[in-house]
Amino acid sequence: LVSCISVLFVFVFLKGLVLGVYAKEKEEAVPQFTNAGETFDRLVSGKLTELLCISGPPLKKGKIRLFHGLHQDFPSVVVVGLGKKAAGVNDQENWNEDKENIRTAVAVGCRQVQDLEVPCVEVDPCGDAQSAAEGAVLGLYEYNEFKQEKKPVVTAQLHGSDGKEAWQKGVMFAEGQNLARYLMEAPANYITPMKFAEVIEQKLRSVNSNVKVHIRSKAWIEEQQMGAFLSVAKGSDEPPVFLEIHYSGSANANDSPLVFVGKGVTFDSGGISLKPSSGMDAMRADMGGAATVCSAIMTAAALNLPLNIIGLTPLCENMPSSRANKPGDVVRAKNGKTIQVDNTDAEGRLLLADALCYAHNFNARAIVNAATLTGAMDVALGSAATGVFTSSSWLWSHLYEASILTGDRVWRMPLFEHYTKQVTDCPLADVSNVGKYSRAGGACTAAAFLKEFVTVANWAHLDIAGVMSNKDEVPYLGKGMAGRPTRTLVEFATRLSKDKQSV
Repeated sequence: LVSCISVLFVFVFLKGLVLGVYAKEKEEAVPQFTNAGETFDRLVSGKLTELLCISGPPLKKGKIRLFHGLHQDFPSVVVVGLGKKAAGVNDQENWNEDKENIRTAVAVGCRQVQDLEVPCVEVDPCGDAQSAAEGAVLGLYEYNEFKQEKKPVVTAQLHGSDGKEAWQKGVMFAEGQNLARYLMEAPANYITPMKFAEVIEQKLRSVNSNVKVHIRSKAWIEEQQMGAFLSVAKGSDEPPVFLEIHYSGSANANDSPLVFVGKGVTFDSGGISLKPSSGMDAMRADMGGAATVCSAIMTAAALNLPLNIIGLTPLCENMPSSRANKPGDVVRAKNGKTIQVDNTDAEGRLLLADALCYAHNFNARAIVNAATLTGAMDVALGSAATGVFTSSSWLWSHLYEASILTGDRVWRMPLFEHYTKQVTDCPLADVSNVGKYSRAGGACTAAAFLKEFVTVANWAHLDIAGVMSNKDEVPYLGKGMAGRPTRTLVEFATRLSKDKQSV
């Protein structure tokens, strides 16, 4: 019995170690480790170099080599390929290649440790502790709420003392994205509009005392005359909720806030314009806009960013009951404009129309909305980047530069008058919720529709339909809902907190 307890005790405190190695610049050169790798190699008298040289060809980026028995504190050591050293920003790919290589390599290494059922892994900062932390925390995440057999929980820690603050920042960025992944992946019968609001309220209140959360009821929505939002919600037995978040991070409470608006359709059947049954289950994540903006605010609050942020998320289901919108119905938005609902599956823009009108109450420095809005965006860009529609070069610049750092890219799309004419040329109302040429330029006409409810100069619409889920496109994210572009929104908010340009 004593012997069994001793074995168990030793196992519990076993640690894995992930170390990075760069691509060889010359064929005959010895492996070029990171600083942490070199230190460990000296600790084991060069055995790591020796084993790496005789165990196969040089490691390519994102590939691993596993060694056992090198050191008593780390029975399992995973060496990961980081690719070319100091690759920098890749202008063709629009991201920082070093950071992406680190995220990918670390994620792959940590998953290998998880497969070994080792409960803790120390991670080489690889010269960028924030990116290493993001790779570890994102790579180890898996939604398994309803599975009896779960993968072992692995705790990732920084190896060494270099970059502790950056590591913690990376952990917070990744945990924010993981919250969005959790909300998007959860079944729609568990994450209803009210449950979504309650989860966010609980998370935010535990993070920062400078946050106020208001869960607005159907009666309040009616008082606000949000007829477009209510027209979608009436098709479901689940009552709608309007979630309003105020984070006061600025030293001056009167500073104009950044306003995030997120589409919060917790399940989208398409309504009367019913979607095909194949793949409809993924529409539990149609609240991805709400999930990402709320998670970004949570992360901003955890980081104590010095700016004011307001989050607005209209939450409801889009269902095909006898009370649901019918094609051809006309509804009235908060600003008085009438909308012809030609397709009930174009419901997200109806929610956003009222939320954007309400956002103008706050003297916003900028309004940024995110929504899984159109299948057309998925067709246009796939999962490579979020489509951004904005007439503000200032906003675009910050979003673009933020995405280079995070690797969660954005791509600018057109907001031409050409598309506005297609939604305002409407027989029964001021505007139609679909373009008159049906599917042509669908993401662009959706953006043009939203623009009809915006009067501020600094507004951006992010269509995140293409980046909603991940198969194998982003190596450090597993299969399932991606939670993108949460980290880009956080980095964007960070940049705005340092930019003193006024409204």
